[in-house]
Amino acid sequence: MTHTLWQRGALALATAIRTREVSSREVLEAHLARVAEVNPHVQAITEVLAEPARAAADAADTALARGETVGPLHGVPVTVKVNVDVAGSPTTAGMPVFAGDRPAGDSPAVGRLRAAGAIPFARTNMPDLGLRWHTESSLHGVTRNPWDPRHTPGGSSGGEAAAIATGMSPLGLGNDIGGSVRWPAQCCGMTAIRPTQGLVPHYDSTVPIEVPLAFRLFLTDGPMARHVADLALALSVLAGADPRDPWSVSPARTDLGGSLRIAVTTDPGGLGCDPTIAAGVRRAADLLAGAGCRVETIEPPAIVEAHALWGTLLG
Repeated sequence: MTHTLWQRGALALATAIRTREVSSREVLEAHLARVAEVNPHVQAITEVLAEPARAAADAADTALARGETVGPLHGVPVTVKVNVDVAGSPTTAGMPVFAGDRPAGDSPAVGRLRAAGAIPFARTNMPDLGLRWHTESSLHGVTRNPWDPRHTPGGSSGGEAAAIATGMSPLGLGNDIGGSVRWPAQCCGMTAIRPTQGLVPHYDSTVPIEVPLAFRLFLTDGPMARHVADLALALSVLAGADPRDPWSVSPARTDLGGSLRIAVTTDPGGLGCDPTIAAGVRRAADLLAGAGCRVETIEPPAIVEAHALWGTLLG
């Protein structure tokens, strides 16, 4: 059975663990074996936290055996991008200068994943400081696209995308300023969401300087997975205000019911859009309408000005 566990999504694994179909330790070992098999070819994972993860998995199984109440991701292994704090693991941001920066505690997002029962077991690659469209790190090397090594896995969360696409991880945490979870998801054929700014709190205890204004305005952590249902579950766990991030807020609503009002545009501002992308957007709009959502085609206001301002502020 364990040879198929790496093919399952986070929600399916959480259900299998909670119902005692499989143990958390079996699920973890299946993913560790997958990492050993696949990672030498794609170089998506930079560090494996095997022993603490095994201890956490055994504790998760013990808790279930005792009949304890457990969280929605209980016993599920997850991966975390290397610019997000995981206690005891270097927050390198892909840079040799940060190779020794070991935070004493978890970031808010990682802390919430743990509180929901998830087990961070590996870190994933990114370009230096996350400021590239391709994942090549001066510390960790190049991550390859798992479908075709001649193509990019995207950036900056390219390591996370490649790890999830290949079954090395069922669920991961990346972050996004200008497409850094969305572009790798497209390149590697999996899913990701950039949450509304402030919905998921962000805090990095190892940054040696004041965070630039553009990062405060644009940077947000976001979940990555192979299944949309896993993103919805992860977002419900991650969302909410945290005192370490003064920009963070608690959501007014987290349900995705059919009463949602959806605005759709296929070429915002007339800036140009590839026909295949526009067709994909229209296809998604049709599916949402079929699910009962109110779908309206609109032109976003001041999108050209916003595009120019975004580039100026980030630069």
